[in-house]
Amino acid sequence: MKFSVKLEEIAKAIEEMRIRGATPIARAAAEALIIEAEESRASTPDEFIKEMDGAARRLLSTRPTAVSLPNAVRFIMFRVLSAYRRGAGLEDLRKISIEAGREFLRRVDEAKKVIAKIGSKRIVDGDIILTHCNSSAVIAILTEAKRQGKDIKVIATETRPKFQGRLTAMQLAEAGIPVTLIVDSAARFFMKKVDKVFVGADAVASNGAVVNKIGTSMIALAAKEARVRVFVAAETYKFSPETIIGELIKIEERSPDEVVSKEFLERYPLVSVRNPSFDVTPPDYIDLIITEKGIIPPQAAYLIIQSEISEVGYDDYMRYTTYLEES
Repeated sequence: MKFSVKLEEIAKAIEEMRIRGATPIARAAAEALIIEAEESRASTPDEFIKEMDGAARRLLSTRPTAVSLPNAVRFIMFRVLSAYRRGAGLEDLRKISIEAGREFLRRVDEAKKVIAKIGSKRIVDGDIILTHCNSSAVIAILTEAKRQGKDIKVIATETRPKFQGRLTAMQLAEAGIPVTLIVDSAARFFMKKVDKVFVGADAVASNGAVVNKIGTSMIALAAKEARVRVFVAAETYKFSPETIIGELIKIEERSPDEVVSKEFLERYPLVSVRNPSFDVTPPDYIDLIITEKGIIPPQAAYLIIQSEISEVGYDDYMRYTTYLEES
């Protein structure tokens, strides 16, 4: 199926990690569907739904682990399909698609602001905080704490193989926060100097397990050993409804080329490379999850997912979940 040029550009940017991080991916997916609705040349409601459905499936194929992406698609497409079933006309469907996309973007921006205010209350003057990868929610919390006049320092892992931690170091330094950049494997060595660990999330399962950048679980384990509290900053659109009915979150593995060159592998054919992008941190290693709806223990993730489902009704929501599974 042919999509708008812009949607295909966004899909490829997500696939190739030029757009990366759960929140930027969610925003990009919503923006892509808005553009698709605006540029659609459909002449009937049936044609419009077919175009939007195809666009949604294209986006869903890009990154399997980032739950924020299907949740962004779900937020928009559930409303569009519901209106279609009620007999809405072409222009009404277009309007609903655009308005739903804009509403999702508004919620994304508002969620980060609220999380920043809530999370900053857990930081006290003089704290040394360790973080991993590049979480926009964690950045917002730390910069808000700095804005409040709290004297904090950050230890940031460089986050191989794509070095997202360097982005974190740059962003915090620009906000006036002193940062020490370390190699990932040094996290346990520095843990004895750390007061708190703050990390983001790409997905949160119904049992409170957190899927985040590879290496997060080792950092959480080292923190538990050192009795350092671990906080996860996660907007509710990162919570996975599929896990409530037994689905597992797929862990994406990326190309070996991100780790070593093709020439290296050709020269040493007995060497193979595994490159998982994410790992799963058990709820026992997490103290609290900071959301825009408040701070919760990991075990309360189930309630967050249930509240999201109840907004639209369980039966309809689960029917739409089936739609996603077929993609």
